[in-house]
Amino acid sequence: MRLLKHIPNFLTLLNLVCGFVAIVLAFNINTLNYAPYFIFIAAGFDFADGLAARALSAYSELGKQLDSLSDMVSFGVAPGILAFQLLQLSSVAQLSSQFFVLSVLIAALIPAFSACRLGKFNIDDRQTSTFYGLPTPASAVFISSLVLVIFYYPSSDISTGILNFYILSALIILDAVMMVVDMPMFSFKIKKLNIADNAVQLFFLITSVLLLILFNFKALPFLVPMYILISFVLFVREKVQASR
Repeated sequence: MRLLKHIPNFLTLLNLVCGFVAIVLAFNINTLNYAPYFIFIAAGFDFADGLAARALSAYSELGKQLDSLSDMVSFGVAPGILAFQLLQLSSVAQLSSQFFVLSVLIAALIPAFSACRLGKFNIDDRQTSTFYGLPTPASAVFISSLVLVIFYYPSSDISTGILNFYILSALIILDAVMMVVDMPMFSFKIKKLNIADNAVQLFFLITSVLLLILFNFKALPFLVPMYILISFVLFVREKVQASR
């Protein structure tokens, strides 16, 4: 039984390993397109370690610290490098070396704000069932999705927009800022197995699957904005109801 208590930590370390592999792949432009897959797998392990911890009642201070450190690598540093590589691939950056420093500074916002987000999560008692600010895995998935789109649909209008230095910079900055915005966002922590209590999560998942079936990877960059939009609508509705 004592061995079972370590399963969540093992899954957390697998998250970390996937993040490390993503970083290694992201450094080389020839393997850059494989890095997002390891970030997605890391997100899967991040979700699984939480499920395992709840199922086994295996909560510990060590597990909490390992989770934050692993998330920092997989969803902070790794997507930060992806963001930098994207900025370097953009049309303007290729024309002038002066954009190198600017690319570094903009991309650095991802790990910097991820650290703030994770630190805030660790000390915020409100975030047991609801997130405040964009979760770091969602932020990382958004950046990863941009990489996949430009590699698999290089001639699409979406790729053209992504590879515009100014549009891309705005997306990266917005992604970083959303992590520290004090707005409630729904989580996927399932406590009761019934449709009524998980209607929002089911709606998001079903809609996401349908979009992916219809548009393949082209739909990926729109899933996180959709998550933010749904959370914002729920936030506004709650404010309106509270004011009545």
